[in-house]
Amino acid sequence: MNISSESGMIFNIQKFSLNDGPGIRTVVFLKGCPLKCRWCANPESQYPKLQILWDREACVGCNTCVSDCPSGAITNVDGNIRIQNAQCQGCHTCIAHCPEDALNAEGESKTVDEILKICLQDKDFYEESGGGVTLSGGEALMQPQFSTALLRTLKEHGIHTAMETTGFASPEVFQSVLPYLDLLLFDMKHWDEKKHKEGTGVSNTQILKNLKQAIADGKDVLPRLPVIPDYNHSPADAEGFVRRLKEVGANRIQLLPFHQFGEKKYDMLHKTYAYADVPALHEEDLKEFQQVFLNHGIDTFF
Repeated sequence: MNISSESGMIFNIQKFSLNDGPGIRTVVFLKGCPLKCRWCANPESQYPKLQILWDREACVGCNTCVSDCPSGAITNVDGNIRIQNAQCQGCHTCIAHCPEDALNAEGESKTVDEILKICLQDKDFYEESGGGVTLSGGEALMQPQFSTALLRTLKEHGIHTAMETTGFASPEVFQSVLPYLDLLLFDMKHWDEKKHKEGTGVSNTQILKNLKQAIADGKDVLPRLPVIPDYNHSPADAEGFVRRLKEVGANRIQLLPFHQFGEKKYDMLHKTYAYADVPALHEEDLKEFQQVFLNHGIDTFF
């Protein structure tokens, strides 16, 4: 297959981003994630296929979506619209017929060539700012063929590439994308395997192996730590992360304070948000946490 026709499932393309690598960037968000982080800000990214989201605040209860869905994937249960995404055909009939725009789709199949054309629109901005394109998610490593094809094509056009990743992938998959990456933004959720599994649903053993391998291979790797209240933000946790950073050969880390940006999406997906009543963290809340890393010679910033 021509790699330009390789297709992937994405749920957003964000232009002019300044937070996902150097310079001005286009961020391509891919669907599907093997982790189920309880604080995830993009819960719509976890399911690998198209999803229909329901906005209860916009809905007037007309049941047009229920009656018009050709696959019978939509029901009304006590005033709540329920969508069986596994049964959905992706025809968008419900969205087109909704009089109040209370339904929207998350997930769209696009080819490498289609995404490349969007990215090339801003190549001048990349060159002037030292920017480029970042793959995010979800987890791009869940779509390895598509991600590799897209990254390879971007490199062929002289574009700086980055990937935000959980690092949860087989060594073979992980190694397949490395040659086409200029920067890895590598999440560290927890230093302890048991706590990591409690918070994300998976072990961190292979994640740490992949992180260590990328650093050993000389890749530009920035470990990033989402700091979550009552999960990984104590001084003792900071000491644990320092040990892991030294084990993998890293000497810097970016702290990402917990926020509430994705809360409404959980309701639209009929999911319970475990952190609904937990206050957001701010940089000033994490000075003691940050100082632990600095005391060990780890370059630590927000």
